[in-house]
Parts: sequence; C-alpha cells; structure tokens
Amino acid sequence: MAVLTGKIAVVTGGSSGIGLAIARAFRDEGAKVFITGRRKEALDEALVELGADVTAVVCDSAVPADLDVLYETVREQAGHVDIVVANAGIGIQTTFGEVTEEQVDALLATNVKGTVFTVQKALPLLRSGASVILTGSSAATRPPHGLEIYAATKAAVRNLARGWAHSSRQHGFRVNVLSPGTVPTPGLLDLLPAEAREQSEEATPLGRLGTPEEIAAAATFLASNASSYVNGSELAVDGGAAQI
Repeated sequence: MAVLTGKIAVVTGGSSGIGLAIARAFRDEGAKVFITGRRKEALDEALVELGADVTAVVCDSAVPADLDVLYETVREQAGHVDIVVANAGIGIQTTFGEVTEEQVDALLATNVKGTVFTVQKALPLLRSGASVILTGSSAATRPPHGLEIYAATKAAVRNLARGWAHSSRQHGFRVNVLSPGTVPTPGLLDLLPAEAREQSEEATPLGRLGTPEEIAAAATFLASNASSYVNGSELAVDGGAAQI
C-alpha cells in the first residue's frame, strides 16, 4: 500500500522546484495534497501535471491573511491536516556592505515569518500524529558567500524545529527539518551562476548535485510512519557537502 494513503498534506511553495516534486511524491503515495504559490499561472501549470487529487491555493506565506484562506480551504475540503510542509522560501544574493533593508525584510518575511505562521495557523487542523516538515538548507551550516542573510534565515528555521519539538506532546505533532544541498531548480538557476554551481558540485563528496526527486523522497520518509520516532531532527540531503 502507498505509505501516505488517506493522508491530507499541505505543501507551501508547491508550484515548482522542490515543492512541486514533494507534492508529486505525496500524491503518488496516496495523499490528497494542497499546494500554494504566489502566482496563479504557475499553480495552474502545476495542476495540469498533478491532477485531480491536488488543490491549489494562491497564497503568499509571508501574509497571514493568505494563510487563513489556505487553511479555511483545507478545512472545508478535508477537515483536518496530517502533513504540513513549510517549504515556501526565497533566496536573494546580497553583498556584505551593500545589503539593503528591503532585502533583509523580504528574506525574513518569507523564510522565517512565513514558516512560523504556516505552522501556527495549521495547529487547529492538525490530526494527532501529524508530521510537520520545515524546509531548511545546507547553507545554514555552511553559508555561501553572498548568501549569508539567506543562510541566517535557514538557521532560524532549524532552531524553530528544535523549539517546537518541545510542544510535540501538547499539539500531537512531530516536527523536523529537511535540509537540501544544491539542487538545480528554477529559483537556484536564477540565484547561482553556472560557475558557482560547478564549484558546489565539485565540493560535494558524491560528486554531483541533487535532484528535486531525491529531496521529495526524503520528505516522504519524514511524512510517513517510517519516521514516527523522528522529532526535532534535521535530515541533510546534500550529498555530504555540509557534513564533512
């Protein structure tokens, strides 16, 4: 039997890249999936691929009112949530000495504030035993040059999971961080030049970059009962790049 049969999953930032791969994997494992994105056009394209078991909601995770609309949709259509993947995030290249207030505000709003309210607003709908997955990054351990602020937001995400794990008994969930390494996605291709991607590939012990599907497989593990005693942890899926 598919490992997520009958589960209800929410994946923010699910219209492309890693989020889309996670939504696809969850669907293939039997879950009913709700995805979000800021652009309706991208969500419509994702739905063409994902099909009828997936619902798309236009939502900016940095806007709490948008999250209210998301979870009201989930409540009306499903009644509860078993899996929350707080995946929506942005990266901005910033040069130390030239960082702007707008850049900092944007990174904190989506990557930290968005993660906080994606999870907090899900609490009333979470079914006992729910799995909460926060998308981190290997950059939190080894911040690349020019991505220091982004890396700091992902370090904050790691610590949110550590703190929230203390609430597991009270709220009936377990929470973990999924931290990808360098994975070619539309967002990454815009962020890192080809030379930087080649350097990352060379620095990875496995000698290659990851794929969205490999990250999605790890997310499926964290969402499933196979990880029922995993809580407050970080699962690094980075080919060893930030581990040695």
